[in-house]
Amino acid sequence: MATITLKGKPITTSGSLPTVGSQAPDFKLVGEDLQDVTLGNFKGKKKVLNIVPSLDTSVCATSARKFNEAAKEIPNCAILMVSADLPFAAERFRSNEKLTEIVALSMMRSRDFARDYGVLLTSGPLTGICARAVVVLDENDKVIHTELVSEIAREPNYELVLAALKA
Repeated sequence: MATITLKGKPITTSGSLPTVGSQAPDFKLVGEDLQDVTLGNFKGKKKVLNIVPSLDTSVCATSARKFNEAAKEIPNCAILMVSADLPFAAERFRSNEKLTEIVALSMMRSRDFARDYGVLLTSGPLTGICARAVVVLDENDKVIHTELVSEIAREPNYELVLAALKA
């Protein structure tokens, strides 16, 4: 369990992020086409798991835009936006924002991803959805960088993510 804050008030998560150097847990999330998506769908690519509470917040939307731009600089990399949003809402957001470089994935069928990655919020007004976090994986799904954002209303450290991808 980790403690972070939401507008300065403590809230807790279900566990801890995977450790750097470990093999990332596989997952089953839902794509915009309502099909199941796993790590295997991105085999051989580096991956950024941009885990957000909801794309319908300004901070989450900003991180989606920034990672979309960053993706253009990084060959062979998939930017995966994971949230509790329904696939329809995620697709509408991505389309309206013209975000062509990211893949929106939903936890609509299960919270297993959030539990397995230690980001399920277990207290506070956002209980049941994800904390804000970034997990970067290499081409073999080994964890090369993680960040659990300590204040959910803040953005992740984009520079550290890009440095991990370019290393």
